[in-house]
Amino acid sequence: MQLIIVESPKKAKTIERFLDGKYKVMGSGGHVRGLPEKRFAVDVDNNFEPTYVIEPKQEKLVKELKQVASKAELVYLATDPDREGEAIAWHLYEVLGIKGKTHRIKFNEISEKAVKNAISSPERIDYNLVNSQQARRILDRIVGYKLSPLVRTRVKDGESAGRVQSVAVKLAVELERKIQNFEPKEYWTITAHLKSTGTNPVKFKMLLSEKGGKKFRPSNESEAKLVDEVCKQNPFVVSSVKKSVVKSKPLPPFTTSTMQQDASHKLGLSAPQIMQLAQHLYEGVETSNGHLALVTYIRTDSTRISKDAQVECLNYVLQNFGKEYCPQKPNVYSAKKNSQDAHEAIRPIDITITPEKVKGILDKNHYNLYKLIYERYLASQMTPAEYNSMQVSAVSGEYGFKASGKSVKFKGFTAVYDYQTEVNADDVIENKILPDLTDGEVLTLSKLDGEQKFTKPPVRYTDSSLVKAIEENGIGRPSTYATIIGTLTKRKYISRKGKYLVPTEIAFEATDFLSKYFSDVMDIGFTAKMEDKLDDIADGKMDWHDAVADFYNPFITELKVAGSDNNEPTDIPCDKCGTLMVKKKGRFGEFLFCQNCKTTKNPDDKISKNVCPNCGEFMILKDGRFGKYLACSNQDCNTKMQENDEISEEKCPKCGAVMLNKTGKFGKYLKCSKCTQTKSLSEYVGVCPVCHKPAQKMISKKGKVYYGCSGYPSCNFISWDIPTGELCPTCGKHLVEKGGVTVCSDKNCNYEEKKK
Repeated sequence: MQLIIVESPKKAKTIERFLDGKYKVMGSGGHVRGLPEKRFAVDVDNNFEPTYVIEPKQEKLVKELKQVASKAELVYLATDPDREGEAIAWHLYEVLGIKGKTHRIKFNEISEKAVKNAISSPERIDYNLVNSQQARRILDRIVGYKLSPLVRTRVKDGESAGRVQSVAVKLAVELERKIQNFEPKEYWTITAHLKSTGTNPVKFKMLLSEKGGKKFRPSNESEAKLVDEVCKQNPFVVSSVKKSVVKSKPLPPFTTSTMQQDASHKLGLSAPQIMQLAQHLYEGVETSNGHLALVTYIRTDSTRISKDAQVECLNYVLQNFGKEYCPQKPNVYSAKKNSQDAHEAIRPIDITITPEKVKGILDKNHYNLYKLIYERYLASQMTPAEYNSMQVSAVSGEYGFKASGKSVKFKGFTAVYDYQTEVNADDVIENKILPDLTDGEVLTLSKLDGEQKFTKPPVRYTDSSLVKAIEENGIGRPSTYATIIGTLTKRKYISRKGKYLVPTEIAFEATDFLSKYFSDVMDIGFTAKMEDKLDDIADGKMDWHDAVADFYNPFITELKVAGSDNNEPTDIPCDKCGTLMVKKKGRFGEFLFCQNCKTTKNPDDKISKNVCPNCGEFMILKDGRFGKYLACSNQDCNTKMQENDEISEEKCPKCGAVMLNKTGKFGKYLKCSKCTQTKSLSEYVGVCPVCHKPAQKMISKKGKVYYGCSGYPSCNFISWDIPTGELCPTCGKHLVEKGGVTVCSDKNCNYEEKKK
């Protein structure tokens, strides 16, 4: 048996269709191993080496994968063909114990041909890609764990900080400030309603554009009235007529960014929604014939198309539209600067599977997105559209007017996918029909319309325009765009107002704080250069440790400055060493801090007469959630206790601190003064059949009596009846005393032994 491991169970189902039962295909559910959630796990003193753990929710699946992989002759790691996918493959390789029988396979589309070609040409794990992803993860962990606590203490209701998310927030905040500070300026548009001369005069409009040969539009009513007076006193004379055939080239097929922009604009979906739908189309959707994948890999910055796919598409165009719609040479689109160009553009896997063919098996959103991807790709391989264009200029006195007209000569690619370029209506008037005019021809003025207007503030970001801004500034990569926007809304740094993204008050506070102290983290250019370094790591041009160190060292310096700048001097001496303490602001309010011995206390804390039973330092009386309590003044000692607590002679078996005598709902017990370790003082009854230590009588939270081993936590044996310490000679389960009789604890066993 040979095993193929992909990320998604849906993807696994789609691939199984092609393999005729020859391979077992399983999904890993994404990352099986990562940095632990509740600790930093990056050793900054040991070259930033990370400590990885199996994701808690993945433990059961990892165990199952191990069992199947151990029986497999070969294991193919078929995770996504990008850095994240490469890292997942590496973690699987490390966790599953499959050294010596592992192949890495990649495919850009989930089709029978692509999958079988990948299996026949296996590769090795690309550790440059793994290290690039690892560097990104560690950089984000450093910022998240080191900077987020500071943001939470210094910014009201602040959630977190992120290496890329904070820069994206800055973009939204800077734009919002431009909107808030915008001062509208008055201007006027002047439209001339004209007629051509001759036997069949044609009505059309022209827009004021010049004065004395220079660009001009009135800035107030008096200037507008002057235009009206001059034009009524002077004839309108045609100064130039330009006729031409204009070609409009098709747009390239979608990249991740352009797909998100176009789908957001046309379908009204958020970037995270678009990527979720696209992922389904890539992995496969359920049909009557099983899972069917419809599009190629959806995380790409490339506009490149494979030669085979291009030939198939051109044949389809020829058969369904005609020879005139096929370009003489296949259309090729140049890559953008900094493009990785690792994968093809996003396209349908099979050009013959039209949107209409799958309309009945897709819901509305999946259908609309597939239709958009399909039509954009098909149009990208077609001939340009052609238009008859006419540009007319006329003068009246010192004022110049312009008009344009355009009509379709040949539809070209617009027969499939049309797009409109945004035109400022204040700069040009587009007439459907313009008369056949000649230079020097005198036009008849019917009327002049003047309209007062005011300049408008910049438009807030939408999902579409924010993705475009993130891409243009180079602060992310295709796989991160939707995640960034999702994080900003989840963390409440931006809110949605209709289709627009509006930064919240927290966003302003966090941006101002971070910009003041963390110039590198908040510098768009610096963040873009870091993305370039990650690309260099992926290309094998840079060691990932060096890239992280280049970021870490100045970052930690800025972190120390930001932390110390929060100090306010006081005249309060430290109770421990006498140094004057400083007042700091924390998440839960102000507190006092000694910069010499690191002692902390609240301004209202009082010195207690009690001495810490663990280190001998003085105790501080504090107000807690459940009333007053004592805490050790030594910051390195975590001792906490109540004023009336009785100190036991026993030491904690877990941390060695003194135990405290306590009385609870279920009787007397011991509790550690430092950690959470407890020990019941209930009476010993019976013997543990596992380790043969005394068993003790316990009471559950519901008041029911049970018996547990006194050796807990090293032994966690429990029984509802008194254990004898012996095992049943019939079935091997432990024996218990019940009603003066020794019986087997297994109710299905009839063994019974009467007391002599």
